[in-house]
Parts: sequence; C-alpha cells; structure tokens
Amino acid sequence: MKSKYVVLLVVSVIAILAMVWLSGSINERRAEKVALSETPQIDGEDQYRSDEWKRYYPRQYSSWLKTKESGEIHDLLKEYPQLPILWAGYGFAKDYNAPRGHYYALQSNTNSLRTGAPKDMKTGPMPTACWTCKSPDVGKIIERDGELEYFTGKWSKYGAEIKNSVGCANCHDNETSELRINVQYVNRGLKAAGLESFEESTHQQKRSLACATCHSEYYFKKTMWEDKDGTEKKAAVVTFPWHYGLTSEGMEKYYDEVGHTDFKNKISNAPILKAQHPGYEMHLTGIHGQKGVSCADCHMPFTQEGAVKYSDHQLQSPLNTMDRSCMTCHRESESALKAIVYEKYERKTQLHIIAMDNLAKAHLETGKAMEVGATDAELKAIRQDIRTGQWKWDYAVASHGSFFHAPEETLRNLAMGNEYAMNARLKLVSLLAKYGVMNYSAPDFDDKAVSQKLAGLNFDKMVEAKLQFKRTLEKEWNKQAVENNVWNQDAYKGVDNETAYSKNVNGIHVKK
Repeated sequence: MKSKYVVLLVVSVIAILAMVWLSGSINERRAEKVALSETPQIDGEDQYRSDEWKRYYPRQYSSWLKTKESGEIHDLLKEYPQLPILWAGYGFAKDYNAPRGHYYALQSNTNSLRTGAPKDMKTGPMPTACWTCKSPDVGKIIERDGELEYFTGKWSKYGAEIKNSVGCANCHDNETSELRINVQYVNRGLKAAGLESFEESTHQQKRSLACATCHSEYYFKKTMWEDKDGTEKKAAVVTFPWHYGLTSEGMEKYYDEVGHTDFKNKISNAPILKAQHPGYEMHLTGIHGQKGVSCADCHMPFTQEGAVKYSDHQLQSPLNTMDRSCMTCHRESESALKAIVYEKYERKTQLHIIAMDNLAKAHLETGKAMEVGATDAELKAIRQDIRTGQWKWDYAVASHGSFFHAPEETLRNLAMGNEYAMNARLKLVSLLAKYGVMNYSAPDFDDKAVSQKLAGLNFDKMVEAKLQFKRTLEKEWNKQAVENNVWNQDAYKGVDNETAYSKNVNGIHVKK
C-alpha cells in the first residue's frame, strides 16, 4: 500500500513539474511574441550597419551571416575563355566571377580587377555608381549629399565611407522594419514602364521589387547638372531602360534610340551593350513570375523556430532549401524536381557555349577583315549583327539563374543571339573573300590567358596594381571607416582572404 502512495506521489510531482515547465514555456513564447510585435527603431547612422540590427532581429541577422558560407570564388573567365574576346576593351574581360553571398558583395567589388587601382579620391577608372548595389551606405550618402552629387566622380571618392556589405538597411525601414527602397531610380524605371511605384505596390510585389533594386538591367546615364555654387558637373546615374517594356527587345530599342553603347570591342570595333543582371525582368517572364511568386518566396523561405516564424535571410539557391522553398507548392519528389532543374541547366549551357563560340569568332573574323582593309561602311551591318547577337546572349545568361527563372525566354534569347552571330559570320566569309582571304580560321581561344592576350590585356600588370592599391589606399579607407564608426571590422572577419587572382590578397601574390 505504501509503495502505491510513493508511486502516486512521484507521478504527481512529475506532472506538476511538467505543468510548471509548460506554463513557463507558454509564457516565454507569449513574451517573445509581444517583443516581436513591438517594432524597435534603429537610430541614425547605426541603421546602415547590419550588426546593429542583430540585437532586435537575431534570427534574421544570424541567417544573413550564413551568406558567408557562399564564399567560393568561381572564375568564369577561366571556365569560359570566350568571354575576354567578347568583352575586349571592357572591364569584364579583366575579372568576372560567379556571384557570392551578400556578405561578400562589397569586398568582391573592391577586389575586382574591374574597379582598377585608384591612388586617391579622384582617380579611376570606375564611377561612383559602381557602389550602388553593394552597400546600404549608399542610401546614407544620397540622403546627405543628394543623388546627383553621389553619382558624380570616381569610385574611389567614397572608399572610406561605403564599407558595409548588402544588408538590412538596403531593404528595411529603420523605424518600422517594413520593406523599402533607398534609391529612387527604381521608381523612375517603374514609371517609365507604366507600372506602379514601389510604395503603391502590394507587399508581395515588394518582396520582388526590393531585389529588383540591384538584380535588374541598368546603365549609367550621363546627366549634366549644377551644384549649389553653380558649378557644372556630370553625373553617371543608374537608370533602368524599361521605357519600351521589360524585354531584351524593348531595352535594345531604348538603347538604340538614345544612342547608348557600353563599349566598343577592341578587336572588332563593334558597339557593344553589356547586360548587367536582368534577374527581375527574366523572372517576370517565367512561370513563377507569372503566377505571382516573389523572389523572397524561393530565395528567402519562411522558417519556424518555436513560436517564431521568420524569413530566412541566407539568400541562396532554392535547391538548398527545397523542403521550404519548393515543396510547399510542388507535388513531385525533391529528387524528381531537382532532376528537371539540372536538365534545364544542361540545355542552357549547351546553347550558351555555342552562341559564345560563334560570337567570339565573329569578333576575331571582323578584326581580320579590318586588318586586310575592309572599311567601316562594309562592316557596319556585320557589327550591328554582333551587337544585337551579343546583347541577346548576354541578356539570357547575365542573371545566372535565368535557366531556372524563365527557361523558355533564356533559350529564345540564346537561339536568337546565335542566329545573329552566324549571320555576321556568313557576311564575313564573303567580305574576307573580297579581300583575297580564303578559308580563314580564327585563332584558338581555349585558355583564359590566351584570350586575355588576344584582348590586349596584361594580366600580371593589372594584378600588381590592384595589390598595391590594397596595400596602401584601401588600408587607409579601412582605418578611416573604423575611426569614424562607419564600419565594424569584427563583423566582417575573413571577408578579404581570397580573390580570383591571389590566394592571399594581404600577403604574397600567388596566382591560381
């Protein structure tokens, strides 16, 4: 009998303890929900440092910090040696890597050979606009100096002030935490396309438009203006070419109308348009975009931790989070769905390489025609074919995920790009024959070093200049940023360890 009472007592104590624990857990969750419903304000300039948001949004910050895991440097010039030929005379022929995580966005821009090796605030080669998509600090400077002043001058002008990589303040209001944009060229682009402004858009639309701020096609529009002292200046303003719609044809029509050319190819003298990364535009033409799926639905899936549901800010391939990104809508197995994606990627890559090969050969064959005496009048139509073909090829692949976002539109643009390249090459056969050149074969370009040499680049010289910049001016920028409390160095440990041209940018130059 006594043992029955003992058992009953033990069970009762356990039950009471369980109820106490459960009650505490419920109260803790309620307290957490209350805390989450009270939107904190991130004061003043603190908002531009993502580590300042950590106190109030620890889960979101922790997931953003995981973008550091996407740090591999994938040298696309090495993988596709056609590229230096296509971009001869332009910065992308120097250095071009696959995208890394947002944690690295700013430093990848600083390290790139494309941004050169400035010696002071006024030396180039790139304009200030090259910072625009890399840091929340840009919004702060535009608010302080004005948009046109920000877009005036060389990239090195703001080197000591733009130090925080893409983060919280790029997309979120510091007082309400609601989605926002901190650059107005997005609204100008939407207006030009006849669409509602960011502020007038639905929340679901904003979950894509916040990404479109950077993941869209743009160019630097030369704009004359006068400062408060009456001094005339020229700004290079980021501009979306959406005046005739968000398609490759509409944008090319706009560029032709305003007479815009990004660069003349150094080998062929063809006037080239360089696509940036029209991910948003391509997304809209695909099935996900047409069905109203936002960028955040797939790349920032919701995650549940206890009573808290939040958006994952790791921003990575949906194939890494299929249970949350894909399977909430799709009914196939993960393996079957992944196989479909890889099949689309293989189709894209096959046509991608064919188009690049023909475009590169068209440039080299045009160069040969120039060498033997062909005139600009004779080459005009050929160069136009190259311009249109390269634009369509570039537009199809520059956003990297296009084969997933809009496979049909990607293949359509690649096929048309290849068609224009072949038309140019057919015309070149006749033109070369006219000047006595028969059965000409373009030189091989199956190696990055060979292609860069054909493009007239001295790789070692560029690397040494960049490393000298990093040993001197960049170190001064870092020192000033820390002293002015603009940048928390500890929040970016390890960000500067490696590039596509050196295994240790802070030490001995070791080429890969």
